[in-house]
Amino acid sequence: MIMTKLSELKKHLKRGTVYRRTDLARWSKSVDRHLEALVAEGTLQKLSHGMYYFPKLSAFGQTPPDEDKLVRKFLNDDHFLLTSPNVYNSLGLGTTQLYNVCTVYNFKRHGEFQLGNRKYNFQQKYKFPKKLTEEFLLVDLVNNLKKLAEDPNEILRNLKNKVSTMDARKLHNAVVQYGSPSAKRIFEPMTAGIQTSVYGS
Repeated sequence: MIMTKLSELKKHLKRGTVYRRTDLARWSKSVDRHLEALVAEGTLQKLSHGMYYFPKLSAFGQTPPDEDKLVRKFLNDDHFLLTSPNVYNSLGLGTTQLYNVCTVYNFKRHGEFQLGNRKYNFQQKYKFPKKLTEEFLLVDLVNNLKKLAEDPNEILRNLKNKVSTMDARKLHNAVVQYGSPSAKRIFEPMTAGIQTSVYGS
């Protein structure tokens, strides 16, 4: 009887989907027992407490869950921004380190969580853009300057040159909306002329 019910539950599973325990409880009256069996046989992967993944298959084996879907299911919310300190390397400010962590700006959760094989640093913030922009990344880097492995003085020297090449209005808006008090102090002397041009336009 248990195997029959388990087979019925399997019919509802879709590959590439991340599930919460509550999602699967709709189709099983013995959901904990069934989840244990599905993980044991390799059908589902346990990502964290109460979260499971039915992996897609490729020529190279099982594929990991899509990060957007994973974080969306963990938060039960669509309002978040995925980023990483690794993305700072694209700004040309001298950062080269690689970090094995993903940052998730969101409205609900705060703390570091292991989801599957990767760590996610959830940071609760009131404001963040819907998509990553160069202006936001620049401000975000300065917000997190003390947390980086590189020499902050070298980054700040390179920052001055980078600011001079940025879109004045977009950078000013990003500093105002997303900059920490210390970041705003750092940007202030670099953007004095930018602020004048923005307000004068």
